[in-house]
Order: sequence, then C-alpha cells, then structure tokens
Amino acid sequence: MLRRLVVVFLVPLLAVLLLLGSATAWSATRSIQQAFSAEQLGDLGYFAASARQALRSGSTTVIDAEVQRFHEVYGTEVMVFDLAGGIWAAGGAADRVLADDEAARVRLALSGRRADAPEPVFPWMLAESSLAEPVFDDGDVIGAVMVSADVDAPRTQILQQILLLSIVSILAVGLGVLLVFQMARWVLSPVRRLDEAMVAIERGAMDARVSEDTGPPELRRMTRVFNGMADEIERVMTRQQEFALNASHELRNPLNALLLRVEHLSTGLGKEWQGDIEETREEGRRMVRILETLLGLARGGRADTAVSAVDLSVLAARRADAWRDVAAQRGVRMQAGAEASVMSVTDRTIVESALDAVIDNAVKFSPADSVVVVEASREGDLCRLTVRDHGPGLTIAEAASAADRFWRSEDSGETPGTGLGLAIATDLLESIGGALAVSSADGGGLVVALVLPDGADG
Repeated sequence: MLRRLVVVFLVPLLAVLLLLGSATAWSATRSIQQAFSAEQLGDLGYFAASARQALRSGSTTVIDAEVQRFHEVYGTEVMVFDLAGGIWAAGGAADRVLADDEAARVRLALSGRRADAPEPVFPWMLAESSLAEPVFDDGDVIGAVMVSADVDAPRTQILQQILLLSIVSILAVGLGVLLVFQMARWVLSPVRRLDEAMVAIERGAMDARVSEDTGPPELRRMTRVFNGMADEIERVMTRQQEFALNASHELRNPLNALLLRVEHLSTGLGKEWQGDIEETREEGRRMVRILETLLGLARGGRADTAVSAVDLSVLAARRADAWRDVAAQRGVRMQAGAEASVMSVTDRTIVESALDAVIDNAVKFSPADSVVVVEASREGDLCRLTVRDHGPGLTIAEAASAADRFWRSEDSGETPGTGLGLAIATDLLESIGGALAVSSADGGGLVVALVLPDGADG
C-alpha cells in the first residue's frame, strides 16, 4: 500500500514540477532572446543612421573608426555596403568574404526590404546572428548595413538559466519525494499500528492493543473491532490454557495411582502375565508423557519437544499391538508391517499421538472381519507411517477435506465421532515438520500416511 500511495502522490507532483520547470525555462529563454533581439535591432538602427550621413558625405573616415571601436568593445561586426553591393566601410574587415546567407540578406536590404526579427538563440545554435538593414535617403536606397553579433553571450546566459532551473528542479523533486514518503507514512500509520499489533498477537503477546483515539475516523471503528476481537481471543486462550492445566493436573493423580496399583498387582501374578503387565506399564508411561506435553502447552503456550532417534517400524508394531484388543472388540484385526528398521529423528510422543488418532479412525470405520495394516517405509529423505483400512473409503474431494476440523463423511451414519481425529493428527505432525496425506486405497478403503522427515541433517 505504501508503494501505491507514493505513486499516487509522486506522479502528479513530478508532472506539475516538470510542467512548471519547462514553462519557466522557456520563459527565461524567450526573455534572453528578446533582449538580444532588441539590442541587435537597436545597433542596426543606430549604424543605419550613421551610414546615411557617411554615404551622403562620401567619406568613410568617421564611420570606419566608429565601426572599428564598436567591434573592439562589443565584439560585433558592422559592415556598410554601397548601392552596388560592395563593402564600403567595415572598420578594417573589408577583405572579409560573406557567407551565402549573409550575401542574400544584403541583397534583400539593397532591394529595400527591412531586416526580419533575429532567429531564436538556443544553446545548440553555434552560428552568428546577422541582420541587414537598407539605408534610405529621401525614400531611396543608397546602401545597406549588416550587423553580425556573436551569440555566445546569450547562449551562455540561457545555459546558466537552464542549469539553475535544473538544480532547483532536482532539489524540488527531492523535497517532494521526501514529503510524499512522509505523507504516505502518516496516512498509513494507523494501519501500520494495527499490523504491528496483529504480528505481536501472532507471536504470543496476547495483550497487544491499538489506541482507539488516533487515526482517521474511518479506521477508528476498525481499531475498536480489532481490540474487541483481541480481547475475545485472549479470553478464549486463557480459558483453554486454564482448562488444559486443570485437566492435565487432575489426571496425573489418578494416573499415578493406577500405575501404583499395576505395580502392586504385578507382584501377585505369575510370569505368564509379565508381557501384559509390561505393556500396561508402557501405556501408563506414554500417558504420563502426553500429560507432560499438555502441561507444557498450558503453561508456556508450546510443548517442549523431546527429539530422539525413533525406529518407526518398531513404533508401528507396538501401536498395532496396543490397539489389538480394542480392534478385536469390533471384529477387526490389527496387522503390523514387516519391513526392516526405518529410523527418524523426531518426537516419539507426538508421532505416537498422531498415529493413535489415525488408527482410532481406521478401526472405527472398518467393517467386521477386516484388517487394519500399520507399517513404516522410507522414500528418499522422507519416512512414512501408513494406516490402511478396508472401510467405505472416500472420494477424491472428500479425501481432500478429511483433515479439516469437524468434517465428517455423509456415509459415516451413526458412527460416533467429532470429526477432529485427523485434524488433530495434522496439527501434531505440522508441529514437528511433518504432514498427513489421505488417499483412497486400491480395492476399497482408505490409506492415511504420516509423512515425517528422517531428521538425519539435524
């Protein structure tokens, strides 16, 4: 917007300055030209009167001396011609050869035609300005006078005027640009304050506000609406943080009590139960990690990620085993892929939570006697955790919207759910640089892939 305002203000300003500068330069040039023309015509009239008396008397002594002195003082050549066109008096320049245009002017003057006004004296003109005037005696032409003036002086004056006007124009343009930028900043200052406040809120400074008593009336209403919106966002965020803090804190006590009971029960069970007990312990520890992550989010607005090397194949197998009993209640079998180790440097808790959300969705929509396959694979620098089910599947358009919050397929029917599972998985993966890909599977069903960087460069 700043660029647009500068263009809007600056273009008319430069156009006005250009027009004014051009008009002033032309006026100064014409003024110098007119002064030069008047001076040259005055000299021509003066010498025409002197030449009349000299031609009457037939003596060149007086006019020769006058012409010579005039040339020495002013650098202007004056030549007097007789009726035959010969040089009669020239102040020592009688041997000068006339140019064609000068000879033509002399012939016109001897025919009785008076001199035309001098041609414009522009800086690019290098020739002298010559004028010829007939000399009359009782109405008869008895000779002619030609004045040849050097145009260096007026040309220098014109160049000085143009240079001065150019300097003034450059200074005016610079001042105009400065004023335009200052004006544009002043006009945009309320918008800039709104933008700075929004950036501050985006970075976590929820108390950022904009003063409502500054700026034009059109923006004050926008400022009030923005401040009200920021207040509401701050209230909602505070409530969410308080809820997450209270919930995670209250859940820790019963979880710790549950883990203690598991340890107590393990002492009275035989060795054949040790596998189930260890799985229960691992699930309890994973819930503790999730609660710690939730507490970190509630306290500081973000979780402290614990990045480590994770074998995704092992993780997939463990999560498939953890969901086997839940899936069996719906008649669904869980199967883990048998691919070799797939290592990724990532946050185990976040990946497990995202994978659980995807598995829960797959088990929920899979028909009885079907299989949900969880496996890990590598594609170049990316690792993939895929969950493949044999449910009703989705169309291409539906798959593109499957990760949106609260979205549910029209074919979901009475299946319970909120439409948040895949959306939560997407948010979790994005926090560690991953992504969620949803696509239809060959033969029916759905393939949901957790795409993760291998983290080898980090």
